[in-house]
Amino acid sequence: MGQAEGLEKLQKGLQHQFADPALLAIALRHSSASDLKNGYTSNQRLEFLGDRILGLVVAEWLLERHPDESEGEIARRHAALVCREALARAGAELELGSFVSMSRGEAATGGRQNPALIADTMEAVIAALYRDGGMAAAAGFIHTAWAEMVAEAAVPPVDAKSRLQEWAQARGLNLPEYRETGRQGPDHAPEFTVEAAVEGYPTEAGFGPSKQAAEQSAATALLTRLGEGHD
Repeated sequence: MGQAEGLEKLQKGLQHQFADPALLAIALRHSSASDLKNGYTSNQRLEFLGDRILGLVVAEWLLERHPDESEGEIARRHAALVCREALARAGAELELGSFVSMSRGEAATGGRQNPALIADTMEAVIAALYRDGGMAAAAGFIHTAWAEMVAEAAVPPVDAKSRLQEWAQARGLNLPEYRETGRQGPDHAPEFTVEAAVEGYPTEAGFGPSKQAAEQSAATALLTRLGEGHD
C-alpha cells in the first residue's frame, strides 16, 4: 500500500478528511524515520499536544456522564482511559501500526506491534485532528474510539497499587514499597521487573513494558498472595 493510499484509508477510519494531509503524515512518522537535515520531523511534538487534548476531552466527558461521582472517582476513571493501554487499544482498532513510517530496523524488531509506539502515535494523530479540524474533529474521534472503553466501567476502577495501599493502611502498616530489580529487551520494547513489598509479608514481582505497568503487576501479584486478588 502506497503512502497516499494508506493515508486515505486511515482518514476513513478517523472519519475526517484532512485539509492538510501533511499533518497526518507527520503524526505517523516515528522518530526512527525522522530526517531533520531534509525537514522530516518526527511526531514527538504532536504526541505532547495529543496527550493534553485527550485528557481534556475525556475529563469533560466523564464529568457530564457521571454528575454524581466525586473528584476521586472521576480521577480513577480518567486515569484508566488516558493510559498507554487505552491508547494502544484505540490504535489497534485502527490498525495504526500498519500506517506508521519507521526505519527498517524498527519494523524488523516488531515496531508495528509495539503497544508503546502505537499509543504514542495515537496521541500524535489526535493532535493532528485537532490542528486540522479543531476540537470538534478531535473530540468526535475520541468519543467514537473510546465509547466502548467508557461504557465498560460500571463503577470507577481502582488500580492495584491503590488497593494495596488501602489494604496496608487499614491494618496500620507502612505504605507499600516498590523496587525496580531488572530491565531487559531493546530500548523500543523494554520489560521491567519490579518487586512490591508490605512490611511483614513476602515480596512479589511484577513485569511490564514500563516501570509503572510493572508496579501495577507486582501489586496485583501481592494482593493475590494476601487473598485480596478480586474486587
